[in-house]
Amino acid sequence: MTLTYVLLAVLASAQSSARDSLMAEGARLAPKEPAAALVRFEAVLATDSSDVAANWRAAIALNDMAQPLRAAALRARRDSLYSRAERDARRAVRLAPNAAPALFSLGLVLGNRALTRGIKERIRMAGEIRGLALRALAADSAHDGAHHLLGRWNYEVLTLSGVERFVAKNFLGGTVFREASWDEARRHLERAVAIDSTRIFHRLDLARLYAAREEPAAARAQLERILRLPDRFAADTSYRREAAELLAKLHKRPQ
Repeated sequence: MTLTYVLLAVLASAQSSARDSLMAEGARLAPKEPAAALVRFEAVLATDSSDVAANWRAAIALNDMAQPLRAAALRARRDSLYSRAERDARRAVRLAPNAAPALFSLGLVLGNRALTRGIKERIRMAGEIRGLALRALAADSAHDGAHHLLGRWNYEVLTLSGVERFVAKNFLGGTVFREASWDEARRHLERAVAIDSTRIFHRLDLARLYAAREEPAAARAQLERILRLPDRFAADTSYRREAAELLAKLHKRPQ
């Protein structure tokens, strides 16, 4: 064994150790401090842009940073973050086309980005989002995020106005919208909750579905549970507020 070989081996080991340390620290920070986590993931990518996990984790961190930016004055910043998130997620999918986390990260980013766009853009993106969720579940049937993504996709399509759905299906090429069903929305959102019962966002969207289907008791049960759950993610404070607002509305409905 030559000295050069030994030195290269030591260097490779040190780089691997540094990468693992950055990824572990980023994963720890990501739920509540996505911006701090992103610094770690991008440090890994600066050394190796083909690191699959660093790409999809960076995409999710950027997505989580973009989501709260709803004010008009913050729109440019939000769109920039989503653009960067889509870039990283697409790279992850190119590198690992059958990896559930990579597929989910791209579906997540596109799904949230679509909500900021007009009907034409949402229709254009709809088929890809659904396809990514289905591929993620084919790779990992217990991926709670992918179940949520597919359940939310069905819910969003079905809660479009009748006019929007008609125009989408008949004039804008949105034939994939015909695949949406309330049964699929319910099945996947309930499965997401079953897999990760303490994820506030899962229960909030399931409650919204129950409310839309005129099942107020079931919706209230989910919302009341949310109010007792601990915060795990940066957005949970906002989700808890939305849950409380929806619960108040449901309490005002005739029993």
